[in-house]
Amino acid sequence: MLKETLLKFLKLDGLIDNLTGYVETRIELMKIEIKEEVAKGMAKAMVLLVMMAVLMLAVLMVSTAVAYKIADSVGAFAGFGIVGGFYVIVGLAIYLLRKPISEVLEKRLDEKMKSKKSDDAVD
Repeated sequence: MLKETLLKFLKLDGLIDNLTGYVETRIELMKIEIKEEVAKGMAKAMVLLVMMAVLMLAVLMVSTAVAYKIADSVGAFAGFGIVGGFYVIVGLAIYLLRKPISEVLEKRLDEKMKSKKSDDAVD
């Protein structure tokens, strides 16, 4: 009771109410902004997944066509074996170069995140 009387006497009760309302509003705003960022990220991820699926289908179809074309010259088994061998070589190259590739990707993502933060700071 003494606290309430003192706050009313010093006219701080309205200030405290306003400050409390401000803090609650800022928290709600941050929640909304986080939800928007998550939604944007999920939308980008979904588009990327669809693009990757289409690209994989295209690679599969082109690989099949190349294998059949090679098969005309050397036989069906050898044609598909050559195309399969090509993908094994590509897979091995990626496996052997995984650390440098990872470092380059990490550096680019870090730069992108930093530029995103500086863009947000300007707004």
